[in-house]
Parts: sequence; structure tokens; C-alpha cells
Amino acid sequence: MADGFRELRQLVDQHGRRKRKLRLSLTDRCNLRCAYCMPEHPQWLPRKELLTIEELAQMSRLFVQTLGITNIRLTGGEPTLRRGVDTLVGELQALRDSGLKRISMTSNATRLAELAQPLREAGLDDLNISIDARDPALFEKLTRGPLQPVLDGIAATRAAGIPFKLNAVVIRGYNDGEIEALAAWAFEQALELRFIEFMPLDNAQQWSRDRVVTEDEILARIGARFGRVEKLARGSDPATEYVIGGQHRLGIITTVSNPFCGSCDRVRLTATGELFPCLFSSQGTSLRELLGEGADDAAIAERIRTTVWKKESGFAAPRGYVERPITMHRLGG
Repeated sequence: MADGFRELRQLVDQHGRRKRKLRLSLTDRCNLRCAYCMPEHPQWLPRKELLTIEELAQMSRLFVQTLGITNIRLTGGEPTLRRGVDTLVGELQALRDSGLKRISMTSNATRLAELAQPLREAGLDDLNISIDARDPALFEKLTRGPLQPVLDGIAATRAAGIPFKLNAVVIRGYNDGEIEALAAWAFEQALELRFIEFMPLDNAQQWSRDRVVTEDEILARIGARFGRVEKLARGSDPATEYVIGGQHRLGIITTVSNPFCGSCDRVRLTATGELFPCLFSSQGTSLRELLGEGADDAAIAERIRTTVWKKESGFAAPRGYVERPITMHRLGG
């Protein structure tokens, strides 16, 4: 495909940022209860309100073929709870010739012991796996679920040959004491770990700046324990990457202390078909409504372009708690 043609199809917002990545949520359901992600007693959406596998594939095709998206990341809730997830990954393979470069997934790994191999065979390129504590008791306190299925899922992912990274949200007073232990375990296993600063998006509004463990603090603690910290060149990925002690890879996602909004190349589509241009958008735009009305691709693409053009500058502007009707488990990570 000619580069000039792809250039014309790129999604661009009012700040000149091009969108290459789509976060596609498959479900709001999850089998864990991480406090920063979902309410204590979540009310699951009726299945009839979710986009079907066919509609998810249709929207993916439009984003790739008409709007120049090159990377799709499947999210949730927990995407592996969605029946037919491997079928969807398989269907997305048809978009490779239209410019799709990567099919990724973010998962809590609890079902990967059984699904890692089928997902690999379907064509999944890589995974981000969430693990916020290495101590089993603390993990269960944080997530209300056992750690062992996650470890089993990580082992199965490695055995299946799917590249993956580990993600850990760090919250002062909750799991900040796990920073060195998680890093030591990841380094020993030759796994790439990424720490994520606590963002003001939790449903219970527990966020405050004093609960944010910043990049500088994390690096100081990691350097004191593991040796020299070398910063790598920054790309469009949300994580700033480092080499620790001359051999270990570590990433830090610094939304709060050092927002990377200026290079954001992502948009998000919920499992109900709402488009959110930014993780911090206060409201979304319904695309399923157009699907239900039988709108053609051109009409849906125009609504997407208009919505994305109006994308806000991101957390770099408000730098505070975001009031909105949707929670993280419905929006997707």
C-alpha cells in the first residue's frame, strides 16, 4: 500500500496528533475487582447491549481500511471472558493486507493457561499482563482474586511464544512496598516490567496526588537496589523505557508526573460502540447508533473523524480528577 494513500487516511486531531492505535473493548466484565478500575459492586451490562463479534470485526475493518489504524489492542474488562475472542483475533488477520500491523491484548492472565495457545494460533502478536503485587496475600487484597492463576497464565503465555510485558499500577499505601519485589522477580525471570502511575480515573474517587508514586521515586528506589539507570529514547509508546544495571528492561508510564499527551496516537472504542478519543474524555460518541440505523462506512467514518478532531489535549491540561459517566472497566485500558 502506497505511503501517500495511507497518509491521506490518517486520523488527526486538532492538536496535530495522528491516530494509529485503536483500543477495542470486548466486554465490561472482569473476574477480578481492582479498586482503581471498577466499583465494589459492578453492574454488568446486558449482553444484548454489547457489540457482536461481527460488529467488532466490522468496526475494526473500518478503522483500518478507511481511517488508517495500524494497531489494534483488545481490552475489557477482561477480554478473555468474551466468548469468541480467538475467533475475532482470527478474523482480524484479514486486515493485515490493508495495513494492520499488530494485534495485541491487555489481560489479567487468569484465563491464559487455557487460551494462550489458541490466541497464538489465531494470530495474536503480543500481550500486556497486569500484576500489581508479587505477594499472594497482597495481590488478593488488591484484586479480590488469587495470584496463582495469573502466574499460570504468564507461564502459558511464555510457553505459547507470545511476547508480553507486565504492567503494575502503583498506589501509595496499597502496593508501593512491592516495587523492589516485583522488579526483582521480573528481572530474575527476564520479563519486561512497566510501572504505571496511579491515574485519577478510579470509580470510587480514591485518587489524590499524595497516592501517586512518581517516576522519580520509582527510579530512585530501583537504582538503589539494582544499579545504574539508563534512559532510552522515547517513542510514541506511553512508557518511558530504561535499562537497569546494564541488563534489565523497565518501563514507567508517567501520566501524572510527566504527561505524554503530546505524542498520543490512540483512540478507544467501548464494547457498546462508544468512541472515546482520550482516556480522560468526559463523554463518548455513539457509533453503534449509526450501525443500528444502517449507516454506510462513509457516514460512520465521518462521525469518527469529527469526534477525533475535537480530541482534548489530555491530562496535560486539566491535571485533576475526571468526572464522567463511564468507569475504567467499561472504557478499557
